[in-house]
Amino acid sequence: MLRVGSVVLGVSDVSRAASFWMAALGYVPREETEDDWVVLVPSEGAGVPLALGLSETPLQEHPRSHLDLYVRDAAEQTAEVERLVSLGAERVDWDLYPDDPDFVVLADPEGNRFCVIDTGHH
Repeated sequence: MLRVGSVVLGVSDVSRAASFWMAALGYVPREETEDDWVVLVPSEGAGVPLALGLSETPLQEHPRSHLDLYVRDAAEQTAEVERLVSLGAERVDWDLYPDDPDFVVLADPEGNRFCVIDTGHH
């Protein structure tokens, strides 16, 4: 049976991207970081590995895939968005927000889009 082994993001600076995602998620490198590749894993417990690979592919304004990061409620969402911005993420002026969104779109320092989702949103 198949299972997801890791999520891979293309980046232009592996070291910079690894620094951001390690701070954002509490992940650590699975093995020594290379100039063109690193796999990050949770420092404690289980979780999906995040691989960062050197890429020259241009960013997409509306990427076909992205990460969704879950939080319990609106207060935690606000706190996490602010924390992630302080680590180097940027708010994205997303033109596809619904009227009452349960998510906030951010971009990591490499420009990769991701969402912080309030799972308690009604």
